[in-house]
Amino acid sequence: MQKYDVAIVGGGAAGLTCALTLARRRKDISVAVIDKNERLGKKLAATGNGQGNVSNLALSPENYHGGGAAAAFKTIGGDVRLPERLFNCLFEADGEGRIYPAGRQASALTDSLLFELSALGVTLLHPLSVTGIERGFALTLSDGRTLRARNVVLACGGSAQKQFGTDGSSYALAQSLGHKLMPLSPSLVQLRTDTAHIRSLKGIRVQSAVTASVGGRLLGSATGDVIFTDYGLSGNAIFKLSSVLAGVSGAVVTLSFLPGVEEEAVRRDVAAKAALGYPRSELLSGTLHNQLGRAIIKRAGPETCDIARTVKNFTLPVTGTLGFDSAQVTHGGVDCADIGDDMQSKLVRGLYLVGEYVDVDGDCGGYNLLWAFASGVRAANAICDQL
Repeated sequence: MQKYDVAIVGGGAAGLTCALTLARRRKDISVAVIDKNERLGKKLAATGNGQGNVSNLALSPENYHGGGAAAAFKTIGGDVRLPERLFNCLFEADGEGRIYPAGRQASALTDSLLFELSALGVTLLHPLSVTGIERGFALTLSDGRTLRARNVVLACGGSAQKQFGTDGSSYALAQSLGHKLMPLSPSLVQLRTDTAHIRSLKGIRVQSAVTASVGGRLLGSATGDVIFTDYGLSGNAIFKLSSVLAGVSGAVVTLSFLPGVEEEAVRRDVAAKAALGYPRSELLSGTLHNQLGRAIIKRAGPETCDIARTVKNFTLPVTGTLGFDSAQVTHGGVDCADIGDDMQSKLVRGLYLVGEYVDVDGDCGGYNLLWAFASGVRAANAICDQL
């Protein structure tokens, strides 16, 4: 029977950086990473549209959601440059503060981790699943073997993007040891909306301020790209709001086009065109994409003044999302009330839970990976201090 000082279940961003930190700090301990994928770090290699957005200079508590949001921000401690100490490459930030490897290749980050882990003697067991875990820690593997460990780190990911092996089945491991699971829903995901007023807009991308509300109560707001689709809305602004819409019924999103322009300025522009004899359907020509302008005018009705009001107040009822297969991350997860500041379980000594596996999710822009890295490092340091 194989025995290790630390067994890490999950070879994603949190699990691999946990293993790396352990191996760098303590050459005298044995570490194994167990993952169901043929290639470890598969999701990391696809992040940021393949470019590797790993962090963000603009960090605030509002970037995190879920029951462990405050603890996540505390764990990160403002260390937005953490990835630069983990990977063997140079990084740079773009104009929006998003931090990328200078080569803009996410797969190179996975290669960096795997190269150093192999050089440091970390055992990589894959493709293998952990089908059961017992206190003490005996882990049953999908090939029938049993592995023992003094410490276990559950870094199994969530339910989003099952093509990366994260289908939610691994939550059963934490539950078998007494941990509770908070409700799961897709986050950083496209929204399904009523499409009656946007059927002609498929594929059009605009900048917009977006708010989400239910029963007149504001749930959240964001400004950025909005992309019209045949099912509803996509784009960064929509992704940012999707977490506050998790599990909410009866919600409405309101698009305010031309976010830097006041409604009165739009009204004057429309009136000037009308005075010049523009056809009604073209009163937003040059101000907005022509197809969008025509859709707004059609919805606004006969009064010219209603056009400007509709430009700044274009409402769409939300009917759902595209689901976990399209979501970037999972909202919900293992209840953080039973996890300490060192990422160790309060119920089972020697058990650590990190990354997307727990009830923390971040905004789009590198925040989720930063949390994964920080929680993996925090668990590794805690284990090293106790061994």
